[in-house]
Amino acid sequence: MQAAILGAGVIGCGWAARFLLHGWDVIVYDADPAAPGRMSQTLDQARFSLTQLYDAELPSEGQLNHAASVTEAVANADWIQESIPELLSIKRDLYLAIQDALPAGTPLASSTSGFKPTDLASDLSCADQMLVCHPFNPVYLLPVVEVVAGQRTHQQTVNKAIEILTDIGMKPVTVRREIDAHIADRLLEALWREALWLVADDVATTQEIDEVMRNGFGLRWAQMGLFETYRIAGGDAGMQHFLAQFGPALAWPWSKLTDVPELTAELVDKIAAQSDAQSGHLSIAELERQRDKNLVAIIRALKDTNSGAGEHVNAVEAMLHNGRADRS
Repeated sequence: MQAAILGAGVIGCGWAARFLLHGWDVIVYDADPAAPGRMSQTLDQARFSLTQLYDAELPSEGQLNHAASVTEAVANADWIQESIPELLSIKRDLYLAIQDALPAGTPLASSTSGFKPTDLASDLSCADQMLVCHPFNPVYLLPVVEVVAGQRTHQQTVNKAIEILTDIGMKPVTVRREIDAHIADRLLEALWREALWLVADDVATTQEIDEVMRNGFGLRWAQMGLFETYRIAGGDAGMQHFLAQFGPALAWPWSKLTDVPELTAELVDKIAAQSDAQSGHLSIAELERQRDKNLVAIIRALKDTNSGAGEHVNAVEAMLHNGRADRS
């Protein structure tokens, strides 16, 4: 099986690592001469992280190649993942360039965090093969992926995508109706918007906001998510009581809601300076290594209670054990 990765930025490299380390061959197209170096660095990090995460043997690593053209990359692909910058026009241009070379039945997936697949597939003859598969960074470690079908996406394409994503250890979540920014980024944007206001209004610094998150509700969300966390907050009466008690507060002016602070030069400089003071003593590579080690440790702890991402990793390990038995 071969995956074509179009675009070798942070997300594209993460996708390539995910496929490679689950036994797929990968061919990458990115015109940037620095792309192979980024890919090598991501692969090194992914190899270290996944061996620490799983207690089951991964398949033999696939073969990595770099294509000279985008049509060469997709010609024999069983999966195509586009991860180029978030500009609708350049994404559409890319799809038009490859649609005649696209193998029949091969899913054409976009990593877009915001665009709807129907908009991406406008004027495409291969719209039935087009869908969004939006992952989270680092793609090789975090399992969830939002799967969004467009108006012309064939159900067979969706079924095949879910099967393939599951096979490479991911946890597909099907978005029931296509909507701008899908599920996760709509939630993240709301939190991000409020955090920007807190900094802009000098209520808190970037570090103080991060401390509240990582020492408070972030720990709860990692194991239970949002709704289960609030169910517990309702006590023995559960969600009914929680909504009755705290529901009225939703109408209070606690949040800026959709009011967005203007990213003036002054605010940008303030946020950047605070961020530099918070973690500027560490390189991005050092922060990534720290992040991955912590993610592995958290997920391994969740494995013991079969909670959150730990439940999914246990299922993947069972699949890997079964796969190895089938091959022996």
